[in-house]
Amino acid sequence: MLWAEFLFRLIRSYFKAVTFLVAAFFFYKLFLELPLKVVRAKVLGFCMGVRRAVETASAALENSEKNGQKKVFTLGPLIHNPLVMDSLEKKGARILEPSSLEKAKSDSVVVIRAHGTMPQVVSALENQGAEILDATCPRVHLSQKRAAEWAKKGFLVVIAGDKNHGEVVSISGYAENHALVVESAAEALKIEIPEKTVLIAQTTFSPVEFEKIASVLKKKNSSVQIFNSICSATMERQNALKELEGKVDAILVIGGKNSANTRRLFETASLICGKTALIEDASEIPDEIYSLKTVGLTAGASTPDFVIDEVERALLCGK
Repeated sequence: MLWAEFLFRLIRSYFKAVTFLVAAFFFYKLFLELPLKVVRAKVLGFCMGVRRAVETASAALENSEKNGQKKVFTLGPLIHNPLVMDSLEKKGARILEPSSLEKAKSDSVVVIRAHGTMPQVVSALENQGAEILDATCPRVHLSQKRAAEWAKKGFLVVIAGDKNHGEVVSISGYAENHALVVESAAEALKIEIPEKTVLIAQTTFSPVEFEKIASVLKKKNSSVQIFNSICSATMERQNALKELEGKVDAILVIGGKNSANTRRLFETASLICGKTALIEDASEIPDEIYSLKTVGLTAGASTPDFVIDEVERALLCGK
């Protein structure tokens, strides 16, 4: 009897302990464990120029579907975001490469992307009878105009930017044979510039690197004309990102990995936060991010709102 009573008490104590632990676990989960907090940068995602380009292409596709007459091309990838491009291609858009302009005939609509293109390309398309919808960013248009005007005056047009970037290629085309592209202050140190020199910038170029290049050229030639044509949208996203410093445990930079301004956001994020990742959509969120308390979000100028919303939703719902 004593053994039976002892065993009964032992089992009862065991179940009491298990019940207590289960209740404590659920109490912690419900009332004490804080959910992951997401902090968006004050400025992120689509800029005016990119939104305008996407809307132009979307309208052209809608008109084409209604009328059923014209093919819709984008001159190169419309923007540097694979998700947006996939969406447009599913609606019927085709990418027209500069090496195959002959595909665009009188039955075609060609949307010039936000980065713009060279005047020679526009002329070739017009001669083939293609309808052109110019979605070049207004700020890029201004740089193209400046390059053409200063080149006509006999100035060397130095462009601070990425040599292979579509915008830089288009601006160089307007300066004809009077353009020189410089990617860094180190490169600027190696070049010789004439007295008649003007400096302009790729709209998404690094503001810090631009100032360094300008300083180098000023020392070489105090009369050099300098135009800081970096887009305010680029500066606004950089400044908004820096405001997250010290307020979050990690920063996710959302955007196409081939986007210049997205990469620069990632570079800045890496400097101000130890945990940083560059992702194109919610499926690429690193596993360790879900265990953190506060995560900051920023996005490149070619990242659509729905992708940012999906990333935030995934973080809040958990993996």
